[in-house]
Amino acid sequence: MMLIEYLNEHQSEFWIVSGFIILILEITLLGLATGILLFVGLGAMVTGLLMQIGILPETWLAGLSGLGISSGITAIVLWRPLKHLQGGRTPDKDRSSDLIGFEFVLTQNIDKQTPGKTRYSGVDWRVEISPETDTQFIAAGQRVMVTSVDVGVFRVRASKSSETET
Repeated sequence: MMLIEYLNEHQSEFWIVSGFIILILEITLLGLATGILLFVGLGAMVTGLLMQIGILPETWLAGLSGLGISSGITAIVLWRPLKHLQGGRTPDKDRSSDLIGFEFVLTQNIDKQTPGKTRYSGVDWRVEISPETDTQFIAAGQRVMVTSVDVGVFRVRASKSSETET
């Protein structure tokens, strides 16, 4: 019973400390990924400060109401600045891969409309002709080089060593 009585008598401190704890959880565990806990933590701190200076009475109803209202106002006020900090554009696709430049011999004919398949490192990869090349057809048995990689897809062009051999 002593803890409940203490919290009833020191609600402003409870809300301020709760706000700090929520902010610490948001930053350390979630890395500011959600934002919801950021607004709730700031709302709890604002509620505690309003109780401290006497604007809100130190009751649970006022505390919960103040938390909801101040969290909502904090979210509305901070939404645009936080969105602006993120930058408006989506990040470019990462086209780098250790597989770019990898060369192998085709086991089946491929053309722009008909991809082939190859098995590499225990994975079946779809093999397509790279859109950057003018080549329309690559025959089976020809050496090719990977120019770009997507999930499960090698985009290839005829290898330079294969072009000089023919």
